[in-house]
Amino acid sequence: MDEVSLSDRLSDQLRRLCEVSGISAAEPLELLESLLGPAGPQPLSAPPGWPSNVADDHTPVEFSIAFSATEPPTVRILGETLGTPPARLTNMLATQRFLDRQAHRAGLSTSRLDSVRDLFATYHPQGTFALWCSLVFRSGRRPEFKVYLNPELRGIDRAPALVSEALHRLGLGRSYRAMLDRSIRPGELGHRDRLTFFALDLHDGAQARVKLYLTHHDASVRDVVRAAGVVHDVDATRLAEFAALAGGGRTRFAGLPLVGSYTLVEGVDRPVGYSLYVPIRGYVEDDEEAYDRVVAVLDHCGFDHTVLDRALAAVARRPLRDGVGLIPHLSLRMGAPRPGVTVYLSAEAYQVSPPVRHPWTVDGAALAAPTGRAGAGHP
Repeated sequence: MDEVSLSDRLSDQLRRLCEVSGISAAEPLELLESLLGPAGPQPLSAPPGWPSNVADDHTPVEFSIAFSATEPPTVRILGETLGTPPARLTNMLATQRFLDRQAHRAGLSTSRLDSVRDLFATYHPQGTFALWCSLVFRSGRRPEFKVYLNPELRGIDRAPALVSEALHRLGLGRSYRAMLDRSIRPGELGHRDRLTFFALDLHDGAQARVKLYLTHHDASVRDVVRAAGVVHDVDATRLAEFAALAGGGRTRFAGLPLVGSYTLVEGVDRPVGYSLYVPIRGYVEDDEEAYDRVVAVLDHCGFDHTVLDRALAAVARRPLRDGVGLIPHLSLRMGAPRPGVTVYLSAEAYQVSPPVRHPWTVDGAALAAPTGRAGAGHP
């Protein structure tokens, strides 16, 4: 029997997810194959070729399902193309080549990316990644592309100035200053509050976004409610309720950090949208508990969890109680353009993290939570 490859496993999962959402799978599967690059044919019996931070087990792809009141559920993949040999620089160049091919093939606009590309280019990138991309699939529409750049690739201390210059070039400097005034705890920029993702939509439509992500280490629910307050349409009560449901009632997240993202668009002097990402895998014993919390959130927000059940069946290869991390994180999207809930799903291509029994100290400090990336999200 032929060995199962990374491409085999991920393609099967993506095909099933597309079926769940009523999306034609042909183009998503073709794009996935191209995104995986030389990692795709590698057998899963071999260890990961690179410790990709996209997922805890180093699978270079993560899936998600986005729920919205205005359209059917959408499927997204977040990924990193591995270079030959894999390394931060070669991976960055390989992912860039993938995006360049798609820009030529699908007529994507890279004008805004081109205007800041030099700021995020270095022969010695630091941090956990240099360049990722996401592909969003909606029923009856062409795929949408977004790039994720690392503000810390020249060093943590240089991230604020790098982001400031990038947003100045894009005409979003005032939005950035307004965001910093409300979202950063005093003296914590570059410490407990870090600029970890800078994302750009690859189109020039009216809803083209820049999204800036802040990772909040050792943050309370009150901290993130305050941080979200710069956005007009944020309902503080709803945000706090979401954090309480996803976090099992805790008021402080002392283990894996919370992440907030801000949507910035031209012509507005403050962010127009906000999302909060809860790394749910770090605050549950197993995925059965994570599932219960996700269902509670979906019910609270008025979404039927039938699609979630089918999506989990499409991805999972084990009972939920037998591991933790299949549902790595959960996000609430508020404000423009598509408010709703996103559930993230790990492919677990290489490894399943075992359940964590009785991991908590006072108010949610994790003693033995799974390790991995600091709760990125990605819509």
